[in-house]
Amino acid sequence: MMHEVNPKETPRAEAFELWMKAPMPMVTLMKTLDVSCLVRLSRRKGLKFNMLMCWCIGCAASRVKEFYMLPVGDKLMAYDSLAVNTIVANREEGLNSCDIPFMGDFNQFNNDYLHFTNLAAEKCRNYDLPDSMVIGTSSLARYEIDGAVGMYSGIFNNPFMIWGKYKRGFFRTTLTVSFQFHHTQMDGADAARFLTELQNKINTLNLTKGLPG
Repeated sequence: MMHEVNPKETPRAEAFELWMKAPMPMVTLMKTLDVSCLVRLSRRKGLKFNMLMCWCIGCAASRVKEFYMLPVGDKLMAYDSLAVNTIVANREEGLNSCDIPFMGDFNQFNNDYLHFTNLAAEKCRNYDLPDSMVIGTSSLARYEIDGAVGMYSGIFNNPFMIWGKYKRGFFRTTLTVSFQFHHTQMDGADAARFLTELQNKINTLNLTKGLPG
């Protein structure tokens, strides 16, 4: 669920005053991740790489309290749940948006990912979770890119991640990601901590309780 909060009663009070009316309040950080563990796990367990990335993003975000608050319109909203969005290619050669609820259970997340992305692809419909704070993602997995800067529409203030094709090396596989966020929601240090948490989660994923096998 979500509810409105008084910005002055939150740690984001100053940021709310500074950035809510800024013409461009979005900030983008870029980071190269070592995704060797994800690639190995994807192949060994027959799991989708994109699903594993979305799972790790949800895990990392859940450890950063700033993700549970988001400016919506001219208000600051607090949330008690997270979701990770993915873009799905549908059967009519179009694209649909699909929100996957994040509740901390890997098997449930994997099942939800497969279920909702398949529905979006077959029915050519978006699946939205308006009561959750949604982290957007876009995977350009066929293309090698060095980075991306998201578009600020003035409507959606949600954090957003973009990545392209991972790059194989002799000893590791890397993936460059961009992370865009609204400065009212978090500061650069919070975003950098999230990216660090993301790398840590990727590194330890094969040891995480709850993974199959």
